Amino acid sequence: MEEKKEDIEKKEKEQEQKEKIQDEIQDEKIEEQKEDVKKEFKSFSQSAKSFFSELLNIKAGTDKEATAESIKKDISMKGQTAWILVFSIIIASIGLNISSPAVVIGAMLISPLMGPILGIGFSVGINDVDTLRSSLINFAVMVVLSIVTSFLFFSIPLFQQETPELIARTKPDVRDVLVAVSGGLALIIAVSRPTSRFNTVAGVAIATALMPPLCTAGFGLATGNINYFGGALFLFSINSTFIALAAFAITKYLRFPMLIYLNKTKRKRISQLAYTVATAILLFSIYLFYQLYIEERYFTQANNFIESIKDEGVNIIGKNNESIYYNENEIKLYVFGKKHDHKDISRWENSMSEFGLKNTELTILQSQGDSRVREDIDEIKNLYINSHKLLSAKEETISEKEERIRELEKDLRKYYKKEVLVGKLAEEIHINYEDVKELAFAREIKTNFKRIDTISVVYLKWKSKLEDKDRKSQEKKLKKWLEARLNIKNIRIRELK
Repeated sequence: MEEKKEDIEKKEKEQEQKEKIQDEIQDEKIEEQKEDVKKEFKSFSQSAKSFFSELLNIKAGTDKEATAESIKKDISMKGQTAWILVFSIIIASIGLNISSPAVVIGAMLISPLMGPILGIGFSVGINDVDTLRSSLINFAVMVVLSIVTSFLFFSIPLFQQETPELIARTKPDVRDVLVAVSGGLALIIAVSRPTSRFNTVAGVAIATALMPPLCTAGFGLATGNINYFGGALFLFSINSTFIALAAFAITKYLRFPMLIYLNKTKRKRISQLAYTVATAILLFSIYLFYQLYIEERYFTQANNFIESIKDEGVNIIGKNNESIYYNENEIKLYVFGKKHDHKDISRWENSMSEFGLKNTELTILQSQGDSRVREDIDEIKNLYINSHKLLSAKEETISEKEERIRELEKDLRKYYKKEVLVGKLAEEIHINYEDVKELAFAREIKTNFKRIDTISVVYLKWKSKLEDKDRKSQEKKLKKWLEARLNIKNIRIRELK
């Protein structure tokens, strides 16, 4: 029995050893699999890193000598380059004047604006003071030539009407900065390639940020609108700064060789000057971008606030941006329709902090006409109440008063509707007939002692420059339009004395 017991214990020990050995083998396999996975992941990460490194690498294939030569060659604004600039500005001005993006893009394709600005950023990056001086001079020539050309074009009265494309270039925007930076980066990278096939496309990106503001500055100068001139020139300055900054950044990133001066003192002085200019441009760019960002955020918050008021059913005249005064830190709303009391206005003022407009002043301007009509209605209601109290014992008299009040309220509503309709008609006539100086509406009563007729009459006063033939033609058209618009026959048109 003891021998059998020993055999059993021996077999159990052997079985335990076998299981232990199998577990160790299994652990080793698992560790080997982990190592294989780690190696595969490491290999994959290295491959991915290598792929993206090659994909986004702009240093490989950079022809530094040819790039420097190409940039310096395109700086000059003389001869053919100057004439190409003049013609491209004329084409862009025409495109802005007729609000045609296609024409403006066509001008951008031939515009040589990129040379001097690219030269400024590049020369600062390599400490080349001579190239910097040449770039600044040609940049000034480019600006003056462009503004003079657009000024002469817009001096012609036929081309002095404001268009959405022109107005859009009178105020800087954060998106303009992004266009300028992206265009500047694309241009300097394209120029640094061995082939120049991308230069024209990148030049279009530069012209996108520069040509329209220059043309708009000329428009402002030609029409005597200093706000347009200053706003467009400010937008151009911002875009130029960011394009030069982008060129400087890529020049440094690609490690273009610095210009070496034999005179150590001169080399040190030029190096300090270059870094001072670069630092000033960088700080100025950061400041401008921050200011534009703050202004853009303010307009977004103010728009959201105005929309929240509109959602309550409040009728606001004009576009949202026309009600926002950023420099005055004020939102001025012109409201018509229902009269809003002090409680409503206080509630709106208290909610402004929720939109980030804590220090903004809210001004509500309400229609006085609506207030007058409401006062009349209130007066009628008071008359009704007083009459009801005084004549409560006389049902027949009360009934007559009630009927009279209802008629008055009905007449008042009709009067209000007519007043609103007349206002709309006057606005439509002013838009469609610019030569109308004054007008009046009347309903005349005519009788031949047998019957009485009511005649609708419109009195017009035309601008003195309008000839009789044109005036009669305009009156005929206006008469037909009014009869169709009001569904009234035989409207009379007469001269307003």
